[in-house]
Formats: sequence, C-alpha cells, structure tokens
Amino acid sequence: MKHSKQNKMHMLKEKFMTAREWVMDHNKIVMPLVLVACVLITIVVAVNANHKEVLEDEAKQAAMALDSENASGEGTDTQIFPLEENAYPEINNIIRTYYDAQASGDIAVISSLNTYLDEIETIRVQELSKYIDSYPTVNVYTKPGLTENTYVAYVYSEVKFTDAEQLLPGMQTYYIGQDENGDYFINDGTYDDVIWKYIKEITLQDDVVDLNNKVVVAYNELLADSEELSEFIAYLKEKINEDVGEILAEAEQAEAESNEIEMASAQEEENQAENQPAATTVRATDVVNIRSSDSEEADKIDKAQIGQEFPLLEEKGNGWSKVAYNGGEAYIKSDYLEPVFEEALAAEGVENEAAQENEDNSVEVSANDTVSGTVTVIESVRVRKSASTDSEALGTVYAGDELELIMKQADGWTKIKYKGQTAFVKSDYVE
Repeated sequence: MKHSKQNKMHMLKEKFMTAREWVMDHNKIVMPLVLVACVLITIVVAVNANHKEVLEDEAKQAAMALDSENASGEGTDTQIFPLEENAYPEINNIIRTYYDAQASGDIAVISSLNTYLDEIETIRVQELSKYIDSYPTVNVYTKPGLTENTYVAYVYSEVKFTDAEQLLPGMQTYYIGQDENGDYFINDGTYDDVIWKYIKEITLQDDVVDLNNKVVVAYNELLADSEELSEFIAYLKEKINEDVGEILAEAEQAEAESNEIEMASAQEEENQAENQPAATTVRATDVVNIRSSDSEEADKIDKAQIGQEFPLLEEKGNGWSKVAYNGGEAYIKSDYLEPVFEEALAAEGVENEAAQENEDNSVEVSANDTVSGTVTVIESVRVRKSASTDSEALGTVYAGDELELIMKQADGWTKIKYKGQTAFVKSDYVE
C-alpha cells in the first residue's frame, strides 16, 4: 500500500514537471492567453470593481477569439506599430487632468472628457475619491487608432490611497478621439465592435504584452508582500459597493417621497378647484375685442381694456364667454379673461369707475385689428409677444425704424405688426 502511494506521487511529480517544461517552451502561446484575461481586468481593483462581471465576459470572449484564430492557422492583419511612451503632450494633459479629477471627485471635469459615465459610475467615482490622496505617477503609452488623430492609450498609474503607505500600480486602456475643434477626449467604452476588436488585437502585440506583464507582476507581488494593503483593497471594494448601494436606495426613496408630495399637491389643487365657488365676474387680461356673437367674424362692438370687469353670463364650450355689456349681451374670447370671485371683489374694493376710465382712455382703431398707419421708434426697445415686460421677446427695434401700427392702447403698450405677426412695444419708445 505504501509503495503504491509512492508510485502515484512520483507519477504526479513527473506530470507536473512535464507540464512546466511545456509551458516554458511555449510561453509565446500561453502568455497571450493569460494576458487576455489579465489586461481586460483593471489592475486597480477598487477603482473598477463595478466592471468585474463585464470584463470577465469580455476576457472569455477574447480568449475564445484567440483560440479560434490559432485553430484556423490565421493570424491578425493588424499593422504593428511601436508602443510610444508619453509621446503626445496633449493626450498626456487630458489623461493627467482626468486622473486628477478622479482623485478629487470632480464629476464635471470627468464628464467633459469621458462620454461613458452613467449614474452608478458617477456615484462610485465620487465615493472612491474620498479614499484617494493622488496619482503621483501617470505614464501614457500609445499606439495609433483606426483613424487619423485617434489612439489606443495604455495608462500606467500609481495611486496613493489616504490610508495606505504603498503606491498601488495599475493599467487602464482608453480609446482617445478628437472632436471637431481639435480637442482630444476619452471614449471609455462607447466605441463600436470594430474598434473593440482592434483594441483586442493590438493588446496581444509583444510590446503591449510585455508592458502588461510587468504591471501584473508588480501588482501581485505588492499585494503578496503586504497583507495590510491586500486587506485594505478588499475592504475598500466592499465599502464602495455598500456606499453606492445606500446612495442609490436613498435617491430612490427621495424620488418616491417627491412623487408622493406632487400627487398630494395635485389632489389638493383638484379638491380646491371642486370646492371653489363659481365665478360671477370676469376680468380682461389683455386688450381684446368685444363682439356681438361668439365668432371672430361677428361685429365688433368695442374694445375691452386690461383689468376691465364684466358680469359673466355663460362660459361656452367653444372658447367664448357671454358677458353683460351696456345693458345687453356681448361675447369675449375666454382666453383673454380671468375669473373674479366675490371674495376677491370685496377684498380688493373694485370700483366700476376704474373700468370706465379705461374705456374713456381707449384709442379708436380700425375694424378687425388692421394696420392703421405707422409709428417711428425713438429709442431702441424690445418687441414682445404680448403687452407685458414678462412676455417673450420677439426681437429688438432701433431708433428710426418704422413699425406698422394696429393701435395704441390705454395700458401703455402699442400693438404693431412685426415680421408678419401681431406684437407689442412700450408706447414711450414710439411716436
């Protein structure tokens, strides 16, 4: 029995030695396969913990693609360019700015450089920045991209965490593009399948393999030599995930509470509207025609001035209101009227004399708001959509400009034709 166990141990040892020799003899094949899995996983675990599942799937796909190429005997047609270190100052500047922004949690700067920052990643960057002191070392290695002024950038960094003495090395891959203004930006994940395949292919080139191997070895040795650092990284990963989850939960709760408040407010307004007594008086909100019937083709009886009030007889469903006027009935467009309730009338002490004064000061104009002459601008003034300084500005007219006049109103505004539409200017600025 004892002799049999010794034989088994001897056979296992021989198989191990044989496998080891094979790996050493075929390292050019084995190392790229290992690298595909390693290089796609961000070395700084705490920074990119949320991408773990996605990156693992991508690593598997890359390995399968490599197996397929090796099996078919076909290699890549991607041109081999040398890996350049810190060769482009503009790219180095945006990478340095980007990493400094990550250390400080400056989301505005990060978002301006990186087009692939969703809500969860934004929260993660902000939370992680609380534990990062700085990135003392940032080196950028580049190879040309698929088109002019684009690059694949392999960024080697060393991060200094606030609660750790050692600098942790890491490697991150970015695809750098250039906008229409000639400014470079980071495209971190939004590129298409063609670009993604290109990145995978050049990542398997020897100089990139060597660079990533060095970083992987340095990272693993550092964690192996420092149990304290290894425990800190594990803690930080768990802590960031926990904080992000809590923040998202709080945001969802706040949104739910906000929705409840809005619904309660809407219900209260609806209840108030139902309980509001019917208006018996209406007030003109703009200078508007008073007509003999509920049609814009009907005869115009007079002009209602802003603030003039009328007893409401009926609010019709066709957009017109029937009102009492001069001992009879008349019609005004409902859009230019607002309700006045009895309580408001009593509180405001509204008097009929004010309305009569507005009528007395009105200016005679031609029927159907047709142009009745011109006015000259005496000082630059805004042209507005309605007779109010809060109304939308349609443009500006300048001293000496002539405007087609519709009417001068008693409320201090002049109605004009401006660029084919009815508009208003302050009467003080025209003559």
